Amino acid sequence: MEEKILLYCRERGIRLDKFIALSTGLSRSKVKKDILSGLVLVDGEVEEPDAKLKGGEIIEYTPSPPEEVEIIPENIPVEVVYYDQDVIVVNKPPGLVVHPGAGNPRGTLVNALLYHFKDWDINGYVRPGIVHRLDKDTSGVMIVARNEKAQKVLVEQFKKRMVKKSYIALVVGQIPEEGVIDEPIGRDPKNRIRFSVNYEHGKEAVTEWRLLRYFGEVSLIKVFPRTGRTHQIRVHMAHIGHPLVGDEVYGGVRKVKKISDERIRRILLSFPRHALHAGSIKFRHPATGEVMEFEVPLPEDFSSLLKKLEEIT
Repeated sequence: MEEKILLYCRERGIRLDKFIALSTGLSRSKVKKDILSGLVLVDGEVEEPDAKLKGGEIIEYTPSPPEEVEIIPENIPVEVVYYDQDVIVVNKPPGLVVHPGAGNPRGTLVNALLYHFKDWDINGYVRPGIVHRLDKDTSGVMIVARNEKAQKVLVEQFKKRMVKKSYIALVVGQIPEEGVIDEPIGRDPKNRIRFSVNYEHGKEAVTEWRLLRYFGEVSLIKVFPRTGRTHQIRVHMAHIGHPLVGDEVYGGVRKVKKISDERIRRILLSFPRHALHAGSIKFRHPATGEVMEFEVPLPEDFSSLLKKLEEIT
């Protein structure tokens, strides 16, 4: 069993499964299954998933462990920046999913690494070695653990915010030269595939940015996330009115269509993904404690996009 989660409900009239899903970030289907399995107690009693909370309840939730699955090694090209017996550092291309999941059982970074690196001393769960992740369409540098000890140490470093990362992003509009966004992020209560600034169920999220240059009505920025929430940079930039170019989920594409310069608008609309790249990462080696830092260049599609913009601005 996983570690028990204690929740206190302040809302009245919300469904039990919805409240837990919003509070934990877990999928509602998993939460519902766990409630029906007796893994949730409301004031010490078992309830149904659709039970309406009155407010003031204490909820004890012990999530079921992830199911073990067989992951098939696949000969997928992947750029390895560094490796040793404990860690692998890769430059993930855009379009590659990090680990198997619903709708993506194969063709992921994990499948590729299990093919190229045979000697893994790690459990058989669906995310072996994964200590952080990048969205499918985000490119850039990632660390992967090669054994359980390294995985535990790296996960702890991320929890304690010891790992330092920087990203390159292209956002819509002329953003101020620098700034910090300190707004909690959680599941969007109106659309569960999205995240949003959520003051009731969100977790602390802090994003710092610095302007690199303007390209007309868009801005190239360097971003320093101080926390690691899902979709953090995308959500925070959209929240302040500067969504990422190419981001259909958080309004970037919609806002690009309103750019007045037709040449810029046409170039940006041809970019097939959100313009976000994990450029650098700094951490302590899980075995030696040595400070390690890696930086990877922009992928060809992103650098080509900037070159086209530079030519006309």
